[in-house]
Amino acid sequence: MADKLIIVESPSKANTIKKFLGGNVKVVASMGHVRDLPKSKLGVDVDNNFEPQYINIRGKASLINSLKKEAKNAKIVYLATDPDREGEAIAWHLAYLLDIPEDSICRVTFNEITKETVKESIKNPRKIDKNLTDAQQARRVLDRIVGYKISPVLWKKVKRGLSAGRVQSVAVKLIVDRENEIIAFIPEEYWNIYVGLSKNEEKFIAKFYGLDGKKVELHKKEEVDGILENIKNGKYIVKDVKKGEKKRTPAPPFTTSTMQQEASRKLGFSIKKTMQVAQGLYEGVKVEEKGTVGLITYMRTDSTRISEEARASAKNHITQKYGTEYYENRYYKTKSGAQDAHEGIRPTYIDLEPEKIKDSLTPDQFKLYRLIYNRFIASQMSAAIYDTIAANIDVNNYIFKANGQTLKFKGFMTLYVEDKDEKTNEDEESKMPELVAGEEVKKEKIDPKQSFTEPPPRYTEASLVKALEEKGIGRPSTYATIISTILDRRYIQKEQKQLVPTELGKVVNNLLVENFKDIINVEFTAGIENQFDEIAEGKEPWKEVVKEFYTPFAKIVEKVDKELEHVKLEEEVTDIICDKCGRNMVVKYGRYGKFLACPGYPECKNVKPFVEKIDVPCPVCKGEVHIRKTKRGKNYYICENNPKSCNYISWNKPKEGEKWSPEDNEKQIKKTTAKRKTKKSVAKQKKKS
Repeated sequence: MADKLIIVESPSKANTIKKFLGGNVKVVASMGHVRDLPKSKLGVDVDNNFEPQYINIRGKASLINSLKKEAKNAKIVYLATDPDREGEAIAWHLAYLLDIPEDSICRVTFNEITKETVKESIKNPRKIDKNLTDAQQARRVLDRIVGYKISPVLWKKVKRGLSAGRVQSVAVKLIVDRENEIIAFIPEEYWNIYVGLSKNEEKFIAKFYGLDGKKVELHKKEEVDGILENIKNGKYIVKDVKKGEKKRTPAPPFTTSTMQQEASRKLGFSIKKTMQVAQGLYEGVKVEEKGTVGLITYMRTDSTRISEEARASAKNHITQKYGTEYYENRYYKTKSGAQDAHEGIRPTYIDLEPEKIKDSLTPDQFKLYRLIYNRFIASQMSAAIYDTIAANIDVNNYIFKANGQTLKFKGFMTLYVEDKDEKTNEDEESKMPELVAGEEVKKEKIDPKQSFTEPPPRYTEASLVKALEEKGIGRPSTYATIISTILDRRYIQKEQKQLVPTELGKVVNNLLVENFKDIINVEFTAGIENQFDEIAEGKEPWKEVVKEFYTPFAKIVEKVDKELEHVKLEEEVTDIICDKCGRNMVVKYGRYGKFLACPGYPECKNVKPFVEKIDVPCPVCKGEVHIRKTKRGKNYYICENNPKSCNYISWNKPKEGEKWSPEDNEKQIKKTTAKRKTKKSVAKQKKKS
């Protein structure tokens, strides 16, 4: 009989904790959730105050029996699932199955899985926080109601098997809206005039600003030609010079969303991959001379707060490694509305520098750990300092502006610089000569440049997470699931890291927005998230929140169902003739995108794949190039004559005039195979560790 039984979610977390605890202690894993709503029905009794009808998850009977047996044989049971709402809910369900009273002091949480923290947490257990479990229940029940009530509309009008989600549908809407903005965008012409200048052979660039001190925007070539004519024989006189100093401060420690964004930008990780790798770093890695230890604090947080112990460790590390001038004690303000239960994401042991433990980590773990480590250390370092110079240069009353800056003190940039979605050169060095007001500088050349305004960029995973966070849609713990779900449902697809709506995604989005505009919108979804927070703080009863939502929602669903009963989606008729009955085939939308079907169904059940073409001819035979998809949804390009008379096939979209040979394809296949082998070996290493 064990003195203590500790139940966590995962085996790796269990293995790490086991090694910290001596004596008669047993640590086992629940393997995530043990109870949930049934998949076969709504599972929420809407007529009985929205009582959830939980069942034991299929396939977990033997595990549950084993947990019951272990709990019966233990003197004390501690539920040490993750320290968030989802973890609290798992603990609550475990308590129910193991007959642990609700007011029992059985809940233990670890913000970091280190020996000191684990032992200290076990000394200070608490009750299960019912407010947190209620917030999770409210989310689960609401999501179930929306999904199970709206999805049948999609089955009737588009295709069986499709589904709608409360938050996922809003994420799809953002991506479709952005695509529509791009399609509708009309570029506008604008011009800039750059003049190359020099003083004592030292060259610099000035940009046209305006006339007589007033800013002038240039939209036509005629305007530019007029200015060029007026200044062609003019002298370039320095009107005034301003010198100054600019500071650039470091970014705060990572939150979940900023870690996801930065890992996407710097490492090319998907949001899902980032969370999987971070989970492994949190739960424990076997490190030489240290044993198995959690390397980072809990990775689901929207706080930038840091403990005083971690702050002191960072100070010691920075002053010893870089010097006292590189240290600055910094406090970061957590955004309003953020949950501040956990610290920002940081390394648990400052002495475990990434390079020192590289051999103990998989390549992906090393990359992410180094990112988290460097970001945290940099957050406690001094600002970078630039010397700046700005000059106005007059030529026949036309003003050109020149700006320069040189890095005087690197500060935190010695270690880490945050990436941005939109690249700027504001912190790049641009040297200028010493200028004096009243002096003339030499003109080297004038360079007028025509440009056109550009549409907003498509979302990437990183920029979508940023948008979801800014708009209050979802929470840090849900972003990875949101994006994975809409990719898996093939409502969106990735094209060179950009998120693009599929035809299926557009059809589903249009149907939902037209008929459920009060549900599938940003403001409503963000408002519900705020109500979940109120429940978590004990300010709102969860069933009242669900009731407030359900009453008008049920009426909308009933109304839409009746209105759509006799409405048929217009089908796109093609010029392709059905070879079985002679009708013109129509475009249909399935789970995997478009396909062709005979409109004579059910008499004629003929279907064909929908052939998507590109406007670039085959580089080998000049035939049509078709886009096809692998089982995993990845695009590839193939000639219409392959394999009859042409062998063109490629992962990359062909470009006009490019040359291609079968060897190019072999190189691509080898490269893809090598990537897969690397992924498999990394997965094996991770399993072993």
